[in-house]
Amino acid sequence: MQRLQSEPVADGQLSAAQIAQWRNTGRVLVKGLLDSDQLRALTALALQLFPAPGAAEAASVTDFGSDGALVFPSAHVLFNDVTLSPPLLQAVADLLGVGVDQIRLTQSDLWPKYGRALSASERDNRDQRMHVDYPNHTILHPPVWQAPEAVEMIIYHSDARECSGETAVVPKLDVDDVLYRYPILDAPGIGELVYVNDREAAEAYLSRVAPEVANFRKQLYAREQLVDYRPYDVLFYRHDTWHRGTPIKEGTCRLAHNVTFRLASAEWVSTLHPGWAWSAYRPSQVFERWLAQASVPQRTALGFPHPGHIYWTPATVAAVAARYGAFGFDPAPYVSAMSDGLPA
Repeated sequence: MQRLQSEPVADGQLSAAQIAQWRNTGRVLVKGLLDSDQLRALTALALQLFPAPGAAEAASVTDFGSDGALVFPSAHVLFNDVTLSPPLLQAVADLLGVGVDQIRLTQSDLWPKYGRALSASERDNRDQRMHVDYPNHTILHPPVWQAPEAVEMIIYHSDARECSGETAVVPKLDVDDVLYRYPILDAPGIGELVYVNDREAAEAYLSRVAPEVANFRKQLYAREQLVDYRPYDVLFYRHDTWHRGTPIKEGTCRLAHNVTFRLASAEWVSTLHPGWAWSAYRPSQVFERWLAQASVPQRTALGFPHPGHIYWTPATVAAVAARYGAFGFDPAPYVSAMSDGLPA
């Protein structure tokens, strides 16, 4: 089986060839995009927060997610900083072909996946069925291939040589690739097909209820590539990219950080976590403090109106400054974009 190797990033920015690879094939694996010191510190934090492989607590973890431990916005500011780091924001904007002010965060969760001998149920993610992610990210269907509306990514904090668990992806070969027939419906959990996550159970189910779909999907597995990741590689893919998770080596754990951004205009793409403002009443006030000190692009990626937006008037600038001023919020970028008290 072919293994996808990471490509280096020059000067912290995706190359034109890497952007084209994502747009044309639906995936690109890169290395050197993000600050390695920052990521090493985040790895160390995650290892402190999550059970070690073999621990009793680890045995009960069978599904996706960190159960709130490292979900945006986190009490751990380092996690928030990585989620909205400038190189990541720029990479997403470049992939979508828009300015940084036109992207919005919808998901950020760093989580552990533990190696086990057997799947616990038909919904287990140990050995996933081939799927696309759009059904639980959007209430619609992705647009045609040439007009992507979102970027998904996995930032790996582990090494495939140690724990396996490679993401398997199916690249799109050309504009007429039969495996990317539109609309994309050939997976459990779409339309009338019920959700089954375990690969063996899913394919057995489809063989019974939709044999044509089951036969089609054999071609997907035959063409899958394994992402041969190293620590801090980033896999960029899409809501309409065929992919799946493969088993982790028993007795080990893979740490992976899933992040998703959408176009600001794609309001039908859901935010997977509780709204950012939901965290505003934490006793530590960690989110308010982080937001006050964040850069303008970081705030904008959360839906905070950008300078020059119609929201900003002398009254609203003063009101927002009053809310966050105690935490060091600087209203200057929003004031300077106004002229005579009106949005610029």
